Amino acid sequence: MTPIIKKLYPQKEEQVEALKRHLNFFNSEQTFGAVIQGISIAMEEQKTRGEPINDSSITGIKTGLMGPLAGMGDSIIWAAVMPLLIAIFIPFAANGSAMGGIIPLILYPAITLAISYGMVHKGYTLGRDSIIGLLQGGRIKELIYGANVLGLIMMGALSASYVKITTPLKISALKGSEVVVQQILDSIAPGLLPLAAVFAIYFYLVKKGPRYTTILLSIVALSIVCSLLGVL
Repeated sequence: MTPIIKKLYPQKEEQVEALKRHLNFFNSEQTFGAVIQGISIAMEEQKTRGEPINDSSITGIKTGLMGPLAGMGDSIIWAAVMPLLIAIFIPFAANGSAMGGIIPLILYPAITLAISYGMVHKGYTLGRDSIIGLLQGGRIKELIYGANVLGLIMMGALSASYVKITTPLKISALKGSEVVVQQILDSIAPGLLPLAAVFAIYFYLVKKGPRYTTILLSIVALSIVCSLLGVL
């Protein structure tokens, strides 16, 4: 906001007062949250024209919208766009191609910057009332729901394709025959062990939070123990 404020307020004292308005706590998702910056710019511009815009209305619109827009951005960007990019380029990485790691690093910033640019302009042109009405409408809820479903589908596809867990256990039966445990599990549901592992990690994340290092170390330790015991 600093370049905008310097352009709108030529006097040093006015710049200081305007900057103080934007020093309050503000935390939102950077892509869809850019709408708030556009609204803030429009309101600051209206204030310089003498319209009845007070300081509390500017800070209030920022604190009021940062939560809903953060939820929207997280649902669409992190639950749909990112899994989709990963799903597309993981096969390249699995085959040893550097493009599997390089292209997502290029595409993700390009996509988010393009969306952010558009959101800033939408916030500036539509204004606060239009954005609030849009958030309260049913279409946004449908969009978020669809993005969540798409993200879950992609994560399920990734889990089924790249989480490989089998067991070599065999149970001795009558007359010297053996029952292969993996065949029994596959007859119940193919990929049952990978599914169980994914859900175990998911429930751990829900209960304990994003402790990724603990999860990785636990997976490594459990894999070593189960391998030594001949379970997996």
